[in-house]
Amino acid sequence: MAQDAEKTIDQLNDEADIAADYLEGLLDIVDYEGDIEMGVRNNRPTVQIVADDDTDIKHLIGRNGEVVDALQQLTRLAVQQKTGERSHLIVDVDGYLKRKRQRLHDLALDAIDEARETGEPVDLKPMNSFERKIIHDVVREEGMKSRSHGEEPHRYVTVYVKASAADDADEIDEA
Repeated sequence: MAQDAEKTIDQLNDEADIAADYLEGLLDIVDYEGDIEMGVRNNRPTVQIVADDDTDIKHLIGRNGEVVDALQQLTRLAVQQKTGERSHLIVDVDGYLKRKRQRLHDLALDAIDEARETGEPVDLKPMNSFERKIIHDVVREEGMKSRSHGEEPHRYVTVYVKASAADDADEIDEA
């Protein structure tokens, strides 16, 4: 399949099914109780692990989401092995990504407020591409300008007040 071609809803659901089976197998190996919820959001398959008792499930999130990030990468590889195509699957554990998106949204709004009050650019701490994209999206929605700087893993976002309408042309930077 071409890189830019959109997948059908059936293909996305198949990816979610493969991912759910893979994650259920991992849960069995570590003897954790958890339910798998599947869906498609923003043209991406999503799989979430949820549990009534969050003692064990917190281990699947890890410090700063490191474990859930690793689970997502492994699950994407499992899906790719079965389908032969790269997947943009999202794996979440106990609503971690939703909470993370909200924290990033709030951080972006704080940076926007500071930039508006001072008129000076505001540098944020280094972030991964997922986090930077959320910041860029919020900044754009608020009519401000942002740009990514630096090299991985120290790449960060700077939030600016737009100087003029001419800035609209170069507002979007790569995440």
